[in-house]
Amino acid sequence: MAYDDSAYRRGDGGTEQVGTGSRYDDPSYRADTDFRSAASGYQSTGFGAGDFVDPEPVAAPQRRTLSPVALDEVFDDPAHGERGRDRMAVHFLWEVVLIAAAAGVASLLYRDYPAAVQRPALDSLLVYATGLGLLALAAGLTLRTGAPNLAIGPVAVAAALHFAENGDGGVVVAVLVAAGGAAALGLVVAALAVGFHVPGWAASLAAALAAIVFIQQRSGPVELQGEYDPTRHAIYLFAGFVTLALVGAAFGSIKAIRRAVGRFRPVADPAERRGPLAATLTGGSIVVSMVVAAVAGVLLASSTSAPVTPSPGIEWSGLGLGIALLAGTSAFGRRGGVTGTVFAVALLALFITYAELRGWNISLHAIAGVVLAVGLMVTRLVESFGRPRSARDTDEPDWERDAPRPAWTSAGPEPPESWSSALPAQPTEGRGDAWNDDRWGGGR
Repeated sequence: MAYDDSAYRRGDGGTEQVGTGSRYDDPSYRADTDFRSAASGYQSTGFGAGDFVDPEPVAAPQRRTLSPVALDEVFDDPAHGERGRDRMAVHFLWEVVLIAAAAGVASLLYRDYPAAVQRPALDSLLVYATGLGLLALAAGLTLRTGAPNLAIGPVAVAAALHFAENGDGGVVVAVLVAAGGAAALGLVVAALAVGFHVPGWAASLAAALAAIVFIQQRSGPVELQGEYDPTRHAIYLFAGFVTLALVGAAFGSIKAIRRAVGRFRPVADPAERRGPLAATLTGGSIVVSMVVAAVAGVLLASSTSAPVTPSPGIEWSGLGLGIALLAGTSAFGRRGGVTGTVFAVALLALFITYAELRGWNISLHAIAGVVLAVGLMVTRLVESFGRPRSARDTDEPDWERDAPRPAWTSAGPEPPESWSSALPAQPTEGRGDAWNDDRWGGGR
């Protein structure tokens, strides 16, 4: 018979063992080769109890363990910005360019007009630079929060006019009144921008028009009242500005603070509200920028003995925003450098002073327009090369991109074979026709 053939009764040792009864009692049949390969992890000795042993553990692919820092980068909230840390190298490189430009203009000024960088002219230059710097800080703060304030220029002019008219009643009182009025206007802008979730520049434009109405109540230049001379504290004022700029920028380079401050920056549908934290920080930045702009206006008015001329103040808004953009602060919010504001202010103050001494009749509007245009180019540079590496190189998170992948062909996924599809060759000698076997007949 076919099942009595030696090929089916050959055991593991290769010797033929003839059973005495049914084929299921034949030990050689139970010891036959298992249909599953060793790759499956099982070892079979037959069909009886205890025939299967526990499979040997197969090493599974290990998922790459991520450090807490890497997890923080991977699982950052994508609704508040791209994954990964903003790269600061582009800011540092641009700040080197600003340092070189400021040094070049300073050397020209010292070569042609050495008295301009010596006291007492130096004190007036430092106060003027402090006023510009405060305007740049006010603009940069609102730029970082994603709600640029266009009203800083008109607010500064309005504060300067108020100080010029009421300076004789006390410097502190005049400054506090001007700052209080600016803060109240800032609260209105903040309520409009944050409460209705509208662009800050649009809300601040309405405030700028309101400040211009206040300015237009004067029919001519206003003489300074009082005897306050800020040039006596020029070094301290400029040092205070530099300290505020550097400390604020240093904190702004920390990822948690940077992201928290810049959450008003739209990264998805601008109709989606950014949450209470974004609303609080953005609204606060608008109010603070108004107050800082008012102080800047007082310094700019008192740094010279010339009367304060009523003007819309748009040129001062342009200068403040332009300097902030030129310093490396993004027009879209959040991103910014560390020392860029200080050197951008120094560059503009030195250039304006040099142009005046040379007799160049350059309007502040023209200077503001050029600085804004260059600043927007810098924004493109910052946004292009300041993005996180993981988001700029690929849309996949680090843990997906670096995970081991199966080596499948491009034609399609083919799982690795766990057993052979080819049956072992079997001898055919002495085998009869299985269909003619008497086991299928009735004699069995």
